[in-house]
Amino acid sequence: MEEKTPALGAKTKERCALLYEWTEAITIAFAVVVLIFAFVCRLISVDGTSMMDTLYDEERLLLSRLPYTPDYGDIMVIHLEGRDEPLIKRIIALEGDTVQVNAETGEVYRNGILLEESYIHVPTAVEQMRGVVTVPEGEVFVMGDNRSSGHSLDSRSFGCIPESDIMGKAVFRLFPLERFGGIYDKS
Repeated sequence: MEEKTPALGAKTKERCALLYEWTEAITIAFAVVVLIFAFVCRLISVDGTSMMDTLYDEERLLLSRLPYTPDYGDIMVIHLEGRDEPLIKRIIALEGDTVQVNAETGEVYRNGILLEESYIHVPTAVEQMRGVVTVPEGEVFVMGDNRSSGHSLDSRSFGCIPESDIMGKAVFRLFPLERFGGIYDKS
């Protein structure tokens, strides 16, 4: 004698279909989030005081990884060879530009013109930078906003960086909540 399996009731079929739909929706949503964070944006933490007063230690930022052309004043996240943690810096000069820091006044000049930098609150220390630096083709010159001596590891000490080392542009602050919002990077 064959044993017959009882037919599934209508309610059981509805529940199975609903469970399948929810599982499918959650799987698709998860895949979309993974793709967005792999190719479009990334979360990053500020590590240190080199970008004060624009960004503070341990703030959480959203980094755009979409391709774009770097511009003056952009706040970029860069990968510096030999460092595990990325650096967050501001673009001061682009390829072909010259940069000079007046050792006495701490003023920064790009192409011989004094930069208006409302985002800095201390004079720029010269660090190891001497004389005029000309930015090579395909590279940028970056600095932190906290430019007193020893507070920012940037192009004054390690030189210009290739645009290919730019991981993306910092566009939004997620945490702390009281500073939640867009990052306005121009002076």
